Amino acid sequence: MAEGHIVAVAALIYQQGRVLAMRRSPQRDAGPGLWETLSGRVLPGEEPLDALRREILEEAGLQDGVHLRLEPRPVEAYSTTRTGEPMVLIIYRAEYLGGEVRRSDEHDAHAWLTPEEFAAYSSLHKLVKAVRGWVPSEKW
Repeated sequence: MAEGHIVAVAALIYQQGRVLAMRRSPQRDAGPGLWETLSGRVLPGEEPLDALRREILEEAGLQDGVHLRLEPRPVEAYSTTRTGEPMVLIIYRAEYLGGEVRRSDEHDAHAWLTPEEFAAYSSLHKLVKAVRGWVPSEKW
């Protein structure tokens, strides 16, 4: 990866044709009020999948293997910018198994949205495309 790039991971946590969407708290310096999926930066020396497990636990209190089943391979990746810095986002899917979503102070709301509802809530066009393409419908 080129020096200066942020590497981040995101989870499409799904159940019954819906994705877990989180609204960023108004106090956040990047994207306050923005609807997104659970995500975060990969720390130096950290593997992307381990970073995602950490972020999901920190931001929603959900644990891989207990509350969800995280797929080991990414479904998509794309480049974008975050607060003016180049970023690569690696996206994984996870099937929700149950349990209470316990938000951290990074988010002030969450909802289970269909891909079309997520598209109406979120302005992150590449993430919306990933949700539309990778969240299984109830018919699967």
